Amino acid sequence: MTAITVGNETRPGSRAVAKYVRSSAYKAREVLDLVRGKSYSEAREILTFSERRISDTIAKCLDSAVANAEHNDELDGEELFVAACYADEGPTLKRWRPRARGRATRIRKRTCHITVVVARYTDEELAAIDARMALKGTGRRSSAAEARRRRVAASRERDAARAEEQELEDDHEHDEDALEEFEGDLEDQMDEAEDEPAASDEQDDDEEDEAVAEDEAVASDAADEDEEKES
Repeated sequence: MTAITVGNETRPGSRAVAKYVRSSAYKAREVLDLVRGKSYSEAREILTFSERRISDTIAKCLDSAVANAEHNDELDGEELFVAACYADEGPTLKRWRPRARGRATRIRKRTCHITVVVARYTDEELAAIDARMALKGTGRRSSAAEARRRRVAASRERDAARAEEQELEDDHEHDEDALEEFEGDLEDQMDEAEDEPAASDEQDDDEEDEAVAEDEAVASDAADEDEEKES
């Protein structure tokens, strides 16, 4: 465990070192200045959305320091902050690039050693942080993994709600189609019912005509018989 001096206090801290990083110390220091003094969750968020390539290496070094604090010193990652971070010059690789007219230009490939030290907030500082979070209506800032889990759970709930709404819409459309089909069948049955009386009326008229014709035939036959008898 490393002793870290923060202000006028000396606190125990955990450190992690990334050596021989293929980047200049100047570029690494620009990113380290952004996370110095930040809590672990805030520093991890800054490094995640940083556009500098060296941010990935610094994020790995920060995660390693927090892991050392959790496993070796039994500290809670949510109670840690970046107490110190710095980049030292490493060996420089000399290379040569051919230029015009037989000349050559030296290429310096810089390296650096990145060190990140995390320490635990004091109880008073943690109480003040909790009070600020309570005023904002939220609890203590959780880790990135927990925030990611909450986002995934919320996204799944939204997807399930959309699927349920789509299913209800499909059922409603199906019911409307069935109702339209039933109404169409009912109209067809009513049309058939209207056509049947007309056909029966025509049949009755034909039967009456046949009966009249038979009566006339019988009457003519009777008249013929009477004439024959008289003659």
